[in-house]
Amino acid sequence: MQYTENSLQLIIQEAKSGNQKAFSQLLDNFWNEVYGFQLQRTKNENDAEDITIQTFSRAFDKIETYKEEYGFKTWLFTISKNLHVDLLRKQKRNIFENSSYANHDAVKSVLDDAPSAEDRLISEQQLANLLHHIKSLKPHYQEVINLRYFHELPYAEIAEKLGEPMNNVKVKLLRAKKLLAESIKNQS
Repeated sequence: MQYTENSLQLIIQEAKSGNQKAFSQLLDNFWNEVYGFQLQRTKNENDAEDITIQTFSRAFDKIETYKEEYGFKTWLFTISKNLHVDLLRKQKRNIFENSSYANHDAVKSVLDDAPSAEDRLISEQQLANLLHHIKSLKPHYQEVINLRYFHELPYAEIAEKLGEPMNNVKVKLLRAKKLLAESIKNQS
């Protein structure tokens, strides 16, 4: 559904005040355009989808910085373009780091790293700490993390279970991971 400029600005204002329904409306309205934009840039469906998810997550996290004098779609495309540039830089850096010399060292370290009893104990403590942080999230974020990472369900099944569009599930999962990372970082 296409919105008039006035109705779009009202939805954006609702999103700025934290209204989840407004976020969903913006996601539904602009998903295909942002995805298509990225598909043209990346020529790869997976990269285009990942960048589109990240675009909406970043946009929703930074929605208060959106200024009405700019088109919302233009703002989304700018975020999306910057994320794609970041991905290209990261890929270029990874190619350099993955030279044959670096690969030799990586293989050697994997072969030498059988977990000791102490390593297993530390892993168990880290898992308990992680579960504690997950329980501090809002229930809808806990649920999506649980379904994805502990039950290992694909996005389509999670969307079906929750009765939500798959794109919403992807964005919700990305936001849950960000909140979880912030919670862990704030504890340190």
